[in-house]
Amino acid sequence: MQEALSTVDLTTVLRFSEICLAALGEAREEIDALNVYPVPDGDTGTNLFLTFESARNAMLATLDDNGDGDLRTCLKAFARGALLGARGNSGVIVSQLVGALCKRLGQAGADDRAAAVFAEALALATQASYAAVGEPVEGTILTVARAASDAALATARDERLRVGHVIRSAAAAAREALERTPEQLPILKEAGVVDAGGRGLVVILDSAETAVTGRRVVSGQHRLGRYAIPVPVPSGDLTAEGPAYEVMYLLDAEDADVHELRRKLALLGDSLVVVGGDGLWNVHVHVDDVGAAVEAGVEAGRPHRVRVTHFAEQIGGRSPEKPVTERRGRAVVVVAAGEGLGRLFEEAGAVVVRGGPGHRPSSGQLLQALAATSAAEAILLPNDRDSVAAAESAARTARQEINMRVGVIATRAQVQGLAALAVHEPGRPFDQDILEMTAAARHARSGAVTVAARRAMTSAGPCEVGDVLGAIEGDFVLVGGDLFTVAVEILERLLGGGGELVTIVSGADAGDLADRCAAHLAARHPTVDVVVYEGGQDRYPLLIGVE
Repeated sequence: MQEALSTVDLTTVLRFSEICLAALGEAREEIDALNVYPVPDGDTGTNLFLTFESARNAMLATLDDNGDGDLRTCLKAFARGALLGARGNSGVIVSQLVGALCKRLGQAGADDRAAAVFAEALALATQASYAAVGEPVEGTILTVARAASDAALATARDERLRVGHVIRSAAAAAREALERTPEQLPILKEAGVVDAGGRGLVVILDSAETAVTGRRVVSGQHRLGRYAIPVPVPSGDLTAEGPAYEVMYLLDAEDADVHELRRKLALLGDSLVVVGGDGLWNVHVHVDDVGAAVEAGVEAGRPHRVRVTHFAEQIGGRSPEKPVTERRGRAVVVVAAGEGLGRLFEEAGAVVVRGGPGHRPSSGQLLQALAATSAAEAILLPNDRDSVAAAESAARTARQEINMRVGVIATRAQVQGLAALAVHEPGRPFDQDILEMTAAARHARSGAVTVAARRAMTSAGPCEVGDVLGAIEGDFVLVGGDLFTVAVEILERLLGGGGELVTIVSGADAGDLADRCAAHLAARHPTVDVVVYEGGQDRYPLLIGVE
Protein backbone atom coordinates (compact mmCIF):
# COMPACT_ATOMS: atom_id res chain seq x y z
CA MET A 1 0.00 0.00 0.00
CA GLN A 2 1.27 3.48 -0.87
CA GLU A 3 2.19 5.55 2.17
CA ALA A 4 -0.12 8.46 2.93
CA LEU A 5 1.32 11.57 1.35
CA SER A 6 2.32 14.63 3.33
CA THR A 7 1.49 17.00 0.46
CA VAL A 8 -1.05 17.33 -2.30
CA ASP A 9 0.73 17.67 -5.64
CA LEU A 10 -0.26 17.77 -9.29
CA THR A 11 0.45 14.07 -9.81
CA THR A 12 -1.97 13.20 -7.01
CA VAL A 13 -4.65 15.52 -8.34
CA LEU A 14 -4.36 14.05 -11.84
CA ARG A 15 -4.47 10.52 -10.44
CA PHE A 16 -7.55 11.42 -8.41
CA SER A 17 -9.36 12.80 -11.46
CA GLU A 18 -8.81 9.57 -13.40
CA ILE A 19 -9.73 7.27 -10.51
CA CYS A 20 -12.81 9.29 -9.64
CA LEU A 21 -14.10 9.47 -13.19
CA ALA A 22 -13.68 5.72 -13.59
CA ALA A 23 -15.39 5.06 -10.25
CA LEU A 24 -18.33 7.34 -11.08
CA GLY A 25 -18.64 5.60 -14.44
CA GLU A 26 -18.79 2.22 -12.72
CA ALA A 27 -21.31 3.42 -10.12
CA ARG A 28 -23.33 5.45 -12.59
CA GLU A 29 -26.23 3.02 -13.07
CA GLU A 30 -26.33 2.14 -9.40
CA ILE A 31 -26.62 5.80 -8.38
CA ASP A 32 -29.23 6.46 -11.05
CA ALA A 33 -31.24 3.55 -9.64
CA LEU A 34 -31.24 5.15 -6.20
CA ASN A 35 -33.41 7.99 -7.49
CA VAL A 36 -36.79 7.03 -6.10
CA TYR A 37 -38.84 6.97 -9.29
CA PRO A 38 -40.64 4.07 -11.03
CA VAL A 39 -39.62 5.57 -14.39
CA PRO A 40 -36.01 6.26 -15.39
CA ASP A 41 -36.18 10.03 -14.80
CA GLY A 42 -33.54 10.15 -12.08
CA ASP A 43 -30.04 10.48 -13.45
CA THR A 44 -27.95 11.62 -10.48
CA GLY A 45 -25.17 9.18 -11.34
CA THR A 46 -25.09 10.31 -14.96
CA ASN A 47 -25.12 13.96 -13.93
CA LEU A 48 -22.21 13.49 -11.52
CA PHE A 49 -20.20 11.53 -14.08
CA LEU A 50 -20.66 14.20 -16.75
CA THR A 51 -19.89 16.99 -14.27
CA PHE A 52 -16.60 15.35 -13.30
CA GLU A 53 -15.78 14.53 -16.89
CA SER A 54 -16.06 18.22 -17.73
CA ALA A 55 -13.83 19.12 -14.77
CA ARG A 56 -11.20 16.54 -15.69
CA ASN A 57 -11.14 17.60 -19.34
CA ALA A 58 -10.79 21.27 -18.43
CA MET A 59 -7.83 20.46 -16.21
CA LEU A 60 -6.12 18.28 -18.83
CA ALA A 61 -6.42 21.11 -21.34
CA THR A 62 -4.03 23.20 -19.21
CA LEU A 63 -1.20 20.63 -19.39
CA ASP A 64 1.65 20.86 -21.88
CA ASP A 65 2.62 18.17 -24.37
CA ASN A 66 4.60 16.36 -21.69
CA GLY A 67 1.65 16.26 -19.31
CA ASP A 68 3.16 18.86 -17.00
CA GLY A 69 1.44 21.91 -15.61
CA ASP A 70 1.05 24.31 -12.72
CA LEU A 71 -0.93 22.95 -9.75
CA ARG A 72 -2.84 26.16 -9.07
CA THR A 73 -3.74 26.60 -12.74
CA CYS A 74 -4.96 22.99 -12.91
CA LEU A 75 -7.05 23.34 -9.75
CA LYS A 76 -8.62 26.53 -11.06
CA ALA A 77 -9.41 24.86 -14.38
CA PHE A 78 -10.83 21.79 -12.61
CA ALA A 79 -13.18 23.98 -10.55
CA ARG A 80 -14.32 25.97 -13.55
CA GLY A 81 -14.82 22.82 -15.60
CA ALA A 82 -17.03 21.41 -12.84
CA LEU A 83 -19.06 24.62 -12.71
CA LEU A 84 -19.66 24.77 -16.45
CA GLY A 85 -20.24 21.03 -16.72
CA ALA A 86 -22.63 20.82 -13.77
CA ARG A 87 -25.86 19.00 -14.62
CA GLY A 88 -28.87 18.55 -12.40
CA ASN A 89 -29.15 19.52 -8.77
CA SER A 90 -26.54 17.01 -7.66
CA GLY A 91 -24.03 18.18 -10.25
CA VAL A 92 -24.45 21.82 -9.27
CA ILE A 93 -23.99 21.05 -5.56
CA VAL A 94 -20.88 18.99 -6.28
CA SER A 95 -19.51 21.76 -8.50
CA GLN A 96 -19.79 24.13 -5.53
CA LEU A 97 -18.01 21.57 -3.35
CA VAL A 98 -15.25 21.20 -5.91
CA GLY A 99 -14.92 24.95 -6.41
CA ALA A 100 -14.44 25.73 -2.72
CA LEU A 101 -12.10 22.76 -2.24
CA CYS A 102 -9.88 23.69 -5.19
CA LYS A 103 -9.77 27.34 -4.17
CA ARG A 104 -8.44 26.52 -0.70
CA LEU A 105 -5.93 23.98 -1.99
CA GLY A 106 -4.72 26.50 -4.54
CA GLN A 107 -4.11 29.08 -1.81
CA ALA A 108 -1.90 26.75 0.22
CA GLY A 109 1.69 27.85 0.75
CA ALA A 110 4.81 25.74 0.75
CA ASP A 111 4.99 25.76 4.56
CA ASP A 112 1.33 24.93 5.14
CA ARG A 113 0.55 21.54 6.59
CA ALA A 114 -1.28 19.57 3.89
CA ALA A 115 -3.53 17.70 6.35
CA ALA A 116 -4.81 20.94 7.85
CA VAL A 117 -5.23 22.55 4.44
CA PHE A 118 -7.29 19.65 3.11
CA ALA A 119 -9.50 19.58 6.22
CA GLU A 120 -10.09 23.33 5.96
CA ALA A 121 -10.81 22.96 2.25
CA LEU A 122 -13.38 20.25 2.90
CA ALA A 123 -15.05 22.39 5.57
CA LEU A 124 -15.25 25.33 3.16
CA ALA A 125 -16.63 22.99 0.51
CA THR A 126 -19.38 21.87 2.86
CA GLN A 127 -20.28 25.49 3.60
CA ALA A 128 -20.43 26.20 -0.14
CA SER A 129 -22.70 23.23 -0.76
CA TYR A 130 -25.17 24.38 1.91
CA ALA A 131 -25.05 27.92 0.52
CA ALA A 132 -25.85 26.58 -2.96
CA VAL A 133 -29.18 25.17 -1.77
CA GLY A 134 -32.02 27.56 -0.96
CA GLU A 135 -33.66 25.14 1.50
CA PRO A 136 -31.12 22.59 2.79
CA VAL A 137 -32.57 19.18 3.60
CA GLU A 138 -30.82 16.73 5.90
CA GLY A 139 -30.49 13.13 4.83
CA THR A 140 -29.02 14.25 1.50
CA ILE A 141 -25.59 14.91 0.00
CA LEU A 142 -25.34 17.92 2.34
CA THR A 143 -25.46 15.71 5.43
CA VAL A 144 -22.83 13.40 3.99
CA ALA A 145 -20.56 16.36 3.16
CA ARG A 146 -20.86 17.78 6.65
CA ALA A 147 -20.04 14.45 8.28
CA ALA A 148 -16.95 14.15 6.07
CA SER A 149 -15.68 17.66 6.81
CA ASP A 150 -16.31 17.35 10.56
CA ALA A 151 -14.29 14.14 10.64
CA ALA A 152 -11.53 15.70 8.55
CA LEU A 153 -11.22 18.69 10.89
CA ALA A 154 -11.14 16.44 13.96
CA THR A 155 -8.42 14.23 12.46
CA ALA A 156 -6.31 17.16 11.29
CA ARG A 157 -5.99 18.47 14.85
CA ASP A 158 -3.47 15.69 15.49
CA GLU A 159 -0.32 17.16 13.97
CA ARG A 160 1.27 13.73 13.70
CA LEU A 161 -1.23 12.72 11.04
CA ARG A 162 -0.92 13.49 7.34
CA VAL A 163 -3.33 14.22 4.55
CA GLY A 164 -3.92 10.54 3.81
CA HIS A 165 -5.23 10.01 7.31
CA VAL A 166 -7.52 13.02 6.99
CA ILE A 167 -8.99 11.83 3.70
CA ARG A 168 -9.43 8.31 5.03
CA SER A 169 -11.29 9.65 8.07
CA ALA A 170 -13.50 11.86 5.90
CA ALA A 171 -14.36 9.02 3.53
CA ALA A 172 -15.21 6.66 6.39
CA ALA A 173 -17.46 9.26 8.03
CA ALA A 174 -19.19 9.88 4.72
CA ARG A 175 -19.95 6.18 4.28
CA GLU A 176 -21.43 6.03 7.78
CA ALA A 177 -23.50 9.16 7.18
CA LEU A 178 -24.77 7.75 3.91
CA GLU A 179 -26.12 4.65 5.60
CA ARG A 180 -28.01 6.87 8.06
CA THR A 181 -29.79 8.93 5.38
CA PRO A 182 -32.90 6.67 5.35
CA GLU A 183 -33.36 7.50 9.04
CA GLN A 184 -33.46 11.21 8.19
CA LEU A 185 -35.68 11.15 5.09
CA PRO A 186 -38.83 9.01 5.39
CA ILE A 187 -39.14 8.66 1.64
CA LEU A 188 -35.73 6.98 1.48
CA LYS A 189 -36.72 4.63 4.27
CA GLU A 190 -39.94 3.69 2.47
CA ALA A 191 -38.02 2.98 -0.70
CA GLY A 192 -35.26 1.06 1.03
CA VAL A 193 -32.55 3.24 -0.52
CA VAL A 194 -29.89 5.71 0.54
CA ASP A 195 -29.60 9.21 -0.91
CA ALA A 196 -28.32 9.15 -4.49
CA GLY A 197 -26.33 12.38 -4.23
CA GLY A 198 -24.78 11.25 -0.96
CA ARG A 199 -23.79 7.96 -2.57
CA GLY A 200 -22.10 9.92 -5.34
CA LEU A 201 -20.12 11.98 -2.85
CA VAL A 202 -18.98 8.79 -1.11
CA VAL A 203 -17.65 7.52 -4.45
CA ILE A 204 -15.73 10.80 -4.88
CA LEU A 205 -14.20 10.66 -1.40
CA ASP A 206 -13.37 6.98 -1.77
CA SER A 207 -11.55 7.87 -4.98
CA ALA A 208 -9.62 10.60 -3.17
CA GLU A 209 -8.55 8.07 -0.54
CA THR A 210 -7.39 5.66 -3.23
CA ALA A 211 -5.47 8.39 -5.06
CA VAL A 212 -3.62 9.50 -1.94
CA THR A 213 -3.12 6.26 0.00
CA GLY A 214 -3.37 3.56 -2.67
CA ARG A 215 -6.07 1.86 -0.60
CA ARG A 216 -9.14 0.78 -2.53
CA VAL A 217 -12.23 0.85 -0.38
CA VAL A 218 -15.66 -0.73 -0.55
CA SER A 219 -18.37 1.80 0.17
CA GLY A 220 -20.57 -0.56 2.10
CA GLN A 221 -20.90 -4.19 3.08
CA HIS A 222 -23.57 -4.56 0.43
CA ARG A 223 -24.73 -2.59 -2.59
CA LEU A 224 -27.31 -0.31 -1.05
CA GLY A 225 -30.36 0.18 -3.21
CA ARG A 226 -29.37 -2.08 -6.10
CA TYR A 227 -32.53 -4.18 -5.71
CA ALA A 228 -34.65 -1.67 -3.83
CA ILE A 229 -38.21 -0.78 -4.75
CA PRO A 230 -38.30 2.99 -5.34
CA VAL A 231 -41.15 5.43 -4.79
CA PRO A 232 -41.66 8.85 -6.38
CA VAL A 233 -40.55 12.08 -4.74
CA PRO A 234 -43.57 14.28 -3.98
CA SER A 235 -43.28 17.42 -6.03
CA GLY A 236 -45.24 19.78 -3.83
CA ASP A 237 -47.86 22.21 -5.07
CA LEU A 238 -46.36 24.03 -8.03
CA THR A 239 -49.39 26.27 -8.26
CA ALA A 240 -48.90 27.69 -4.79
CA GLU A 241 -47.95 31.34 -4.61
CA GLY A 242 -44.39 32.12 -3.60
CA PRO A 243 -42.99 35.13 -1.73
CA ALA A 244 -44.51 38.46 -2.74
CA TYR A 245 -41.38 40.58 -3.20
CA GLU A 246 -38.04 40.43 -4.97
CA VAL A 247 -35.34 42.29 -3.04
CA MET A 248 -31.98 43.14 -4.56
CA TYR A 249 -29.12 45.28 -3.28
CA LEU A 250 -25.39 45.79 -3.37
CA LEU A 251 -23.72 45.24 -0.03
CA ASP A 252 -20.43 46.51 1.36
CA ALA A 253 -19.53 43.86 3.91
CA GLU A 254 -16.68 41.79 5.22
CA ASP A 255 -16.50 38.31 3.71
CA ALA A 256 -16.79 36.75 7.17
CA ASP A 257 -20.22 38.36 7.73
CA VAL A 258 -21.79 37.04 4.53
CA HIS A 259 -22.29 33.46 5.75
CA GLU A 260 -24.58 34.69 8.54
CA LEU A 261 -26.38 36.96 6.05
CA ARG A 262 -27.06 33.97 3.78
CA ARG A 263 -28.41 32.01 6.74
CA LYS A 264 -30.80 34.78 7.75
CA LEU A 265 -32.04 35.44 4.23
CA ALA A 266 -32.57 31.72 3.60
CA LEU A 267 -34.96 31.66 6.55
CA LEU A 268 -36.88 34.63 5.17
CA GLY A 269 -37.56 33.41 1.62
CA ASP A 270 -36.27 31.63 -1.46
CA SER A 271 -34.40 32.16 -4.75
CA LEU A 272 -31.46 33.33 -2.65
CA VAL A 273 -28.31 34.37 -4.50
CA VAL A 274 -25.39 36.14 -2.80
CA VAL A 275 -22.34 36.56 -5.02
CA GLY A 276 -19.22 38.69 -4.94
CA GLY A 277 -16.20 39.01 -2.70
CA ASP A 278 -13.45 41.33 -1.49
CA GLY A 279 -15.95 43.48 0.38
CA LEU A 280 -18.62 43.95 -2.30
CA TRP A 281 -21.60 41.60 -2.68
CA ASN A 282 -24.69 41.40 -4.86
CA VAL A 283 -27.73 40.16 -2.93
CA HIS A 284 -30.94 38.76 -4.43
CA VAL A 285 -33.81 37.07 -2.57
CA HIS A 286 -37.60 36.57 -2.82
CA VAL A 287 -39.34 37.35 0.48
CA ASP A 288 -42.62 38.45 2.04
CA ASP A 289 -40.90 40.68 4.62
CA VAL A 290 -38.91 43.33 2.73
CA GLY A 291 -37.85 45.14 5.90
CA ALA A 292 -36.33 42.02 7.40
CA ALA A 293 -34.37 41.30 4.20
CA VAL A 294 -32.90 44.81 4.15
CA GLU A 295 -32.28 44.76 7.91
CA ALA A 296 -30.26 41.56 7.50
CA GLY A 297 -28.09 43.48 5.06
CA VAL A 298 -27.70 46.37 7.50
CA GLU A 299 -26.54 43.96 10.20
CA ALA A 300 -23.94 42.50 7.82
CA GLY A 301 -22.68 45.78 6.33
CA ARG A 302 -23.88 48.71 4.23
CA PRO A 303 -26.59 47.93 1.67
CA HIS A 304 -27.04 50.37 -1.21
CA ARG A 305 -28.82 50.53 -4.57
CA VAL A 306 -31.70 48.69 -2.92
CA ARG A 307 -34.40 47.60 -5.34
CA VAL A 308 -37.76 46.05 -4.45
CA THR A 309 -40.22 44.54 -6.93
CA HIS A 310 -43.72 43.43 -5.95
CA PHE A 311 -44.66 40.34 -7.94
CA ALA A 312 -48.25 41.47 -8.16
CA GLU A 313 -47.53 45.09 -8.96
CA GLN A 314 -44.13 46.52 -9.78
CA ILE A 315 -43.01 49.10 -7.22
CA GLY A 316 -40.73 52.02 -7.99
CA GLY A 317 -38.45 52.51 -10.95
CA ARG A 318 -35.98 50.21 -12.53
CA SER A 319 -32.47 50.22 -11.19
CA PRO A 320 -29.72 51.39 -13.53
CA GLU A 321 -28.78 48.55 -15.80
CA LYS A 322 -25.26 47.37 -16.38
CA PRO A 323 -23.61 48.91 -19.39
CA VAL A 324 -24.03 46.70 -22.43
CA THR A 325 -21.69 46.62 -25.38
CA GLU A 326 -22.78 45.12 -28.67
CA ARG A 327 -25.71 43.38 -27.00
CA ARG A 328 -29.25 44.38 -27.82
CA GLY A 329 -32.75 43.12 -27.25
CA ARG A 330 -34.07 40.25 -25.19
CA ALA A 331 -33.83 36.52 -25.75
CA VAL A 332 -35.59 33.52 -24.24
CA VAL A 333 -33.58 30.32 -23.80
CA VAL A 334 -35.58 27.16 -23.12
CA VAL A 335 -34.81 23.52 -22.40
CA ALA A 336 -36.88 21.20 -24.61
CA ALA A 337 -37.41 17.49 -23.89
CA GLY A 338 -38.23 16.45 -27.48
CA GLU A 339 -37.77 17.48 -31.09
CA GLY A 340 -41.38 18.52 -31.52
CA LEU A 341 -41.27 20.58 -28.36
CA GLY A 342 -38.05 22.15 -29.60
CA ARG A 343 -39.75 23.22 -32.83
CA LEU A 344 -42.65 24.70 -30.88
CA PHE A 345 -40.30 26.79 -28.77
CA GLU A 346 -38.26 27.86 -31.79
CA GLU A 347 -41.39 28.94 -33.67
CA ALA A 348 -42.23 31.12 -30.69
CA GLY A 349 -38.82 32.79 -31.04
CA ALA A 350 -36.88 30.98 -28.32
CA VAL A 351 -33.37 29.56 -28.39
CA VAL A 352 -33.63 25.84 -27.67
CA VAL A 353 -31.27 23.61 -25.67
CA ARG A 354 -31.83 19.84 -25.74
CA GLY A 355 -32.99 18.45 -22.40
CA GLY A 356 -35.10 15.81 -20.71
CA PRO A 357 -34.14 12.72 -18.71
CA GLY A 358 -30.77 11.42 -19.84
CA HIS A 359 -30.05 14.63 -21.77
CA ARG A 360 -30.15 17.29 -19.10
CA PRO A 361 -27.99 20.25 -20.14
CA SER A 362 -24.97 21.41 -18.20
CA SER A 363 -24.50 24.90 -16.82
CA GLY A 364 -21.89 25.42 -19.53
CA GLN A 365 -24.28 24.47 -22.32
CA LEU A 366 -26.89 26.88 -21.00
CA LEU A 367 -24.25 29.59 -20.60
CA GLN A 368 -23.12 29.00 -24.17
CA ALA A 369 -26.69 29.33 -25.40
CA LEU A 370 -27.11 32.59 -23.48
CA ALA A 371 -23.87 34.02 -24.87
CA ALA A 372 -24.74 33.01 -28.43
CA THR A 373 -27.93 35.10 -28.41
CA SER A 374 -26.02 38.43 -28.46
CA ALA A 375 -28.92 39.80 -26.40
CA ALA A 376 -28.55 42.31 -23.58
CA GLU A 377 -31.27 40.54 -21.57
CA ALA A 378 -32.35 36.92 -21.43
CA ILE A 379 -34.98 34.81 -19.74
CA LEU A 380 -34.12 31.19 -19.04
CA LEU A 381 -36.77 28.46 -18.80
CA PRO A 382 -35.35 25.11 -17.54
CA ASN A 383 -38.72 23.29 -17.88
CA ASP A 384 -37.49 20.46 -15.64
CA ARG A 385 -37.17 20.33 -11.86
CA ASP A 386 -33.69 18.79 -12.07
CA SER A 387 -32.39 21.50 -14.42
CA VAL A 388 -33.38 24.53 -12.34
CA ALA A 389 -30.10 24.58 -10.39
CA ALA A 390 -28.01 24.33 -13.56
CA ALA A 391 -30.02 27.19 -15.08
CA GLU A 392 -29.46 29.39 -12.02
CA SER A 393 -25.74 28.59 -12.09
CA ALA A 394 -25.54 29.51 -15.79
CA ALA A 395 -27.44 32.75 -15.13
CA ARG A 396 -25.05 33.79 -12.35
CA THR A 397 -22.05 33.13 -14.57
CA ALA A 398 -23.61 35.06 -17.47
CA ARG A 399 -24.21 38.07 -15.24
CA GLN A 400 -20.61 38.04 -14.05
CA GLU A 401 -18.73 37.14 -17.20
CA ILE A 402 -20.66 38.49 -20.17
CA ASN A 403 -22.40 41.39 -18.43
CA MET A 404 -25.80 40.02 -19.37
CA ARG A 405 -29.04 40.58 -17.52
CA VAL A 406 -30.56 37.14 -16.98
CA GLY A 407 -33.69 36.02 -15.20
CA VAL A 408 -34.56 32.40 -14.44
CA ILE A 409 -38.19 31.36 -14.25
CA ALA A 410 -38.18 28.06 -12.36
CA THR A 411 -40.46 26.14 -14.73
CA ARG A 412 -40.49 22.50 -13.68
CA ALA A 413 -42.47 21.04 -16.58
CA GLN A 414 -42.49 21.46 -20.35
CA VAL A 415 -46.10 22.68 -20.34
CA GLN A 416 -45.17 25.39 -17.86
CA GLY A 417 -42.54 26.57 -20.32
CA LEU A 418 -45.10 26.68 -23.11
CA ALA A 419 -47.46 28.70 -20.92
CA ALA A 420 -44.72 31.15 -19.94
CA LEU A 421 -43.50 31.64 -23.49
CA ALA A 422 -47.05 32.26 -24.72
CA VAL A 423 -47.22 35.52 -22.74
CA HIS A 424 -43.64 36.65 -23.43
CA GLU A 425 -43.53 40.21 -24.78
CA PRO A 426 -40.03 41.60 -25.54
CA GLY A 427 -41.39 45.13 -25.90
CA ARG A 428 -42.35 45.55 -22.24
CA PRO A 429 -39.92 46.18 -19.35
CA PHE A 430 -37.75 43.22 -18.39
CA ASP A 431 -39.13 42.95 -14.84
CA GLN A 432 -42.70 43.08 -16.09
CA ASP A 433 -42.00 40.38 -18.65
CA ILE A 434 -40.54 38.14 -15.92
CA LEU A 435 -43.59 38.84 -13.77
CA GLU A 436 -46.11 37.94 -16.47
CA MET A 437 -44.25 34.82 -17.57
CA THR A 438 -43.80 33.63 -13.98
CA ALA A 439 -47.52 34.09 -13.30
CA ALA A 440 -48.43 32.14 -16.44
CA ALA A 441 -46.11 29.28 -15.48
CA ARG A 442 -47.49 29.12 -11.94
CA HIS A 443 -51.06 28.91 -13.18
CA ALA A 444 -50.32 26.05 -15.58
CA ARG A 445 -51.11 22.83 -13.74
CA SER A 446 -49.21 19.90 -15.18
CA GLY A 447 -49.96 16.23 -15.68
CA ALA A 448 -48.37 13.31 -17.49
CA VAL A 449 -48.89 9.69 -18.46
CA THR A 450 -46.07 7.17 -18.58
CA VAL A 451 -45.33 3.46 -18.21
CA ALA A 452 -43.57 1.98 -15.18
CA ALA A 453 -40.11 0.66 -15.96
CA ARG A 454 -39.72 -1.02 -12.60
CA ARG A 455 -41.73 -2.37 -9.72
CA ALA A 456 -42.42 0.40 -7.24
CA MET A 457 -44.54 1.83 -4.48
CA THR A 458 -46.21 5.08 -5.57
CA SER A 459 -48.52 7.54 -3.87
CA ALA A 460 -51.36 5.66 -5.58
CA GLY A 461 -50.16 2.26 -4.40
CA PRO A 462 -47.82 -0.39 -5.83
CA CYS A 463 -47.11 -0.72 -9.53
CA GLU A 464 -45.54 -3.43 -11.65
CA VAL A 465 -43.39 -3.15 -14.73
CA GLY A 466 -45.63 -2.19 -17.65
CA ASP A 467 -48.34 -0.55 -15.56
CA VAL A 468 -49.58 2.83 -16.78
CA LEU A 469 -48.89 5.68 -14.37
CA GLY A 470 -50.68 9.02 -14.19
CA ALA A 471 -48.86 11.97 -12.64
CA ILE A 472 -50.01 15.38 -11.44
CA GLU A 473 -47.35 17.98 -10.64
CA GLY A 474 -44.68 15.30 -10.77
CA ASP A 475 -46.33 12.97 -8.26
CA PHE A 476 -47.69 9.62 -9.44
CA VAL A 477 -51.33 9.59 -8.35
CA LEU A 478 -52.87 6.86 -10.50
CA VAL A 479 -51.93 3.31 -11.50
CA GLY A 480 -53.82 1.58 -14.32
CA GLY A 481 -53.56 -0.80 -17.21
CA ASP A 482 -54.60 1.35 -20.17
CA LEU A 483 -53.03 4.56 -21.47
CA PHE A 484 -56.29 6.18 -22.57
CA THR A 485 -58.17 5.35 -19.38
CA VAL A 486 -55.41 6.76 -17.19
CA ALA A 487 -55.01 9.84 -19.41
CA VAL A 488 -58.73 10.65 -19.21
CA GLU A 489 -58.71 10.33 -15.43
CA ILE A 490 -55.72 12.66 -15.15
CA LEU A 491 -57.46 15.18 -17.41
CA GLU A 492 -60.62 15.03 -15.31
CA ARG A 493 -58.69 15.52 -12.09
CA LEU A 494 -56.82 18.51 -13.48
CA LEU A 495 -60.02 20.07 -14.79
CA GLY A 496 -61.67 19.47 -11.44
CA GLY A 497 -59.80 22.54 -10.22
CA GLY A 498 -61.14 24.60 -13.13
CA GLY A 499 -59.54 25.49 -16.43
CA GLU A 500 -60.16 27.20 -19.73
CA LEU A 501 -57.33 25.80 -21.86
CA VAL A 502 -55.93 22.28 -22.07
CA THR A 503 -52.59 21.66 -23.78
CA ILE A 504 -51.85 18.08 -24.79
CA VAL A 505 -48.32 17.18 -25.91
CA SER A 506 -47.98 13.82 -27.66
CA GLY A 507 -44.80 11.85 -27.04
CA ALA A 508 -42.77 9.55 -29.23
CA ASP A 509 -44.67 6.39 -30.25
CA ALA A 510 -47.89 7.68 -28.61
CA GLY A 511 -50.05 6.80 -31.62
CA ASP A 512 -53.45 8.47 -31.60
CA LEU A 513 -53.61 8.83 -27.81
CA ALA A 514 -53.55 12.65 -27.89
CA ASP A 515 -56.31 12.85 -30.52
CA ARG A 516 -58.51 10.45 -28.55
CA CYS A 517 -58.04 12.59 -25.45
CA ALA A 518 -58.92 15.73 -27.41
CA ALA A 519 -62.10 14.06 -28.68
CA HIS A 520 -63.03 13.10 -25.13
CA LEU A 521 -62.62 16.70 -23.99
CA ALA A 522 -64.70 18.01 -26.91
CA ALA A 523 -67.55 15.71 -25.87
CA ARG A 524 -67.33 16.14 -22.09
CA HIS A 525 -66.03 19.71 -21.79
CA PRO A 526 -67.16 21.59 -24.91
CA THR A 527 -66.42 25.01 -23.38
CA VAL A 528 -62.75 24.18 -22.77
CA ASP A 529 -60.27 25.06 -25.51
CA VAL A 530 -57.90 22.22 -26.45
CA VAL A 531 -54.62 22.36 -28.36
CA VAL A 532 -52.62 19.29 -29.36
CA TYR A 533 -48.91 19.33 -30.16
CA GLU A 534 -46.48 16.67 -31.34
CA GLY A 535 -43.76 16.91 -28.70
CA GLY A 536 -41.70 13.85 -29.51
CA GLN A 537 -40.55 13.48 -25.88
CA ASP A 538 -39.27 10.11 -24.66
CA ARG A 539 -40.75 8.08 -21.81
CA TYR A 540 -43.94 10.12 -21.52
CA PRO A 541 -46.60 9.35 -24.18
CA LEU A 542 -48.58 12.33 -22.94
CA LEU A 543 -47.84 15.63 -21.24
CA ILE A 544 -50.80 17.73 -20.12
CA GLY A 545 -51.17 21.34 -19.12
CA VAL A 546 -54.31 23.04 -17.81
CA GLU A 547 -54.60 26.83 -17.51
